[in-house]
Amino acid sequence: MRRCRAPHHHRGRRVVAEGDHGQRAAAVFDALGLTYEKAFARSEAHRASLDWLLGRLAPGSRILDVGSGTGRPTASTLTAAGHEVLGVDVSPVMVELATRQVPDATFRCADIREVPLEEGSFDTVCAYFSFLQMSRADQSGLLRRLARALRPGGSLVFATVPLDVEDFEAVFMGQPVRATSFAAEDLVAVANGAGLEVVSEQSVVFRPDHPDGFAEPHLFLYCRREIASLPG
Repeated sequence: MRRCRAPHHHRGRRVVAEGDHGQRAAAVFDALGLTYEKAFARSEAHRASLDWLLGRLAPGSRILDVGSGTGRPTASTLTAAGHEVLGVDVSPVMVELATRQVPDATFRCADIREVPLEEGSFDTVCAYFSFLQMSRADQSGLLRRLARALRPGGSLVFATVPLDVEDFEAVFMGQPVRATSFAAEDLVAVANGAGLEVVSEQSVVFRPDHPDGFAEPHLFLYCRREIASLPG
């Protein structure tokens, strides 16, 4: 597994290769750190999705948290309920914060696209807003891999900003980003194509608590792997 390295700087700013989505994402979230956690702490939809998971998990379930951030609220909520959480995040700053804030979980600094995932090895997968700086092909491929990493009957919660944009230049809480996503109906089709049943979905509008935050649509997909054989 690739280990995250300290950022390279030039005149006080991180130098990131133009085509490296993972390094670009790491640069953004290294800069935001705890600011991100505070900005999204009021998200009722996020909390509701965790409650949905907790109502379906057997004691001591194994959970993969993709883009685990600071560890709060996802890993902290799930470990407090007695579950085993593995968080994977590309940002060294986020992993350091999460390790300190949620000592009962395990966190790895890595690009999830490069992490080997054994089929059926997790009871649940969470992916909260962690795909937005990946290409559409990478998003679709990763969702298939995450579905395969679920045991049959396992649950997956996927949250994103459902916009029909590709490599769109924007500013997120003061940080330059290049975002890619799908329209809501296309996201459902991508999940179905990965072998997931979308049990329900929730669409909300949320404004981060940040001076540069603005109202944005959020889509939460509640999914389940029902079949033993999934598309490759």
